[in-house]
Amino acid sequence: MPEQKKNYYEILGVSRNATQDEIKSAYRKLAKQYHPDLHPGDAAIAEKFKEVNEANATLSDEQKRKQYDFELDHPGMGGGMGGGNPFSGGFSGFSDIGDIFSSMFGGGFGESGSVRRAPQRGANIEQTVRLSFLDAIKGCTKEISYFRNEPCKVCSGTGAKGGTAFEKCAKCGGSGSIKYRQDTIFGRVMQVGNCPDCNGTGRKIKEKCPDCGGRGYVRGQTRFTINIPAGVDSDSSLRKRGFGQAAPAGGEPGDLYIYFQIEPHKLLRRQDKDLYVNVPISYKTAVLGGKIQVPGIDDTIELTIPAGTASGTRFTIRGKGVRTVNGTGNLYVDVLIDIPTRLSREQTKKLNDFEDSVPLKSCENMQRYSNNVSALYGRSIDKQ
Repeated sequence: MPEQKKNYYEILGVSRNATQDEIKSAYRKLAKQYHPDLHPGDAAIAEKFKEVNEANATLSDEQKRKQYDFELDHPGMGGGMGGGNPFSGGFSGFSDIGDIFSSMFGGGFGESGSVRRAPQRGANIEQTVRLSFLDAIKGCTKEISYFRNEPCKVCSGTGAKGGTAFEKCAKCGGSGSIKYRQDTIFGRVMQVGNCPDCNGTGRKIKEKCPDCGGRGYVRGQTRFTINIPAGVDSDSSLRKRGFGQAAPAGGEPGDLYIYFQIEPHKLLRRQDKDLYVNVPISYKTAVLGGKIQVPGIDDTIELTIPAGTASGTRFTIRGKGVRTVNGTGNLYVDVLIDIPTRLSREQTKKLNDFEDSVPLKSCENMQRYSNNVSALYGRSIDKQ
């Protein structure tokens, strides 16, 4: 029975028509859930983590995804679909379909008939870094530390002792490919595929590296300091090439993606490059005007409140927001009148006397409201 190909869509829990954002979101969630560092010694979790990374590596690359979808829809013609077809390297795209049919009728794969497979690339790693509100705005340095499969320094990631102890693959003669017969709808034909003994590389390790046991990588802790630029936000990310998982047989390591979790500020709120803050003001300041202190990034900022300011009025302090590569934002101040709730008898009497002494016409909003009531209902009202 042919081996059934893994369904990467099911592994990530997404549909066949999932967008790249949906694939990325699903991968990030599962990668955190099954990360081996959170489940030390659990072989089942480690295998699940490997599957998740394998699925993401294919579906997050548009070209690889097209190839994979073609293999799902055409069992027996794609790489690793079973049925005796050892195209383990897969297609490089739809342009290779013509080469497949060419080989079926004796054309071969190129002049030499070789189908050497490119070295496998290591999986990417994602790290989340917590930043304070102000560190994200101003920029800072952070130490990053995590465990990963690092390229073996002794064999330079080749897996061979001394980095050069290889011999020609006896099965394929060093070509990386073999010919085989297969029964198809067109009859029995000759095809060329990757050599199963050397996985299409054309060479085999003569003596394994004693440090990594022939894997080409060792488990270790990676630690470095990174400069985080000013203005990063929760949707920002940094990419550090080559700091992901090492690949076997000297392949290219994956990348490290750093995402940020920003802690909230006690007073300020951020939206892109703009800052927002609510500032309470007294009834007296709202009526007579005055100067107030507004919290900013580095210090408080003095703001003049004009007389007769209503609660909820927004003021703009330009250029006091977040400085980013796209410019500097503004600081928006919403003033809220703080109404006293506990008054003595004397204070209550003074407030009533004040209210009675203020004519309706001096209160613009109340006057406008009273006029509208009179027009609609034919009756006038006093202050309320």
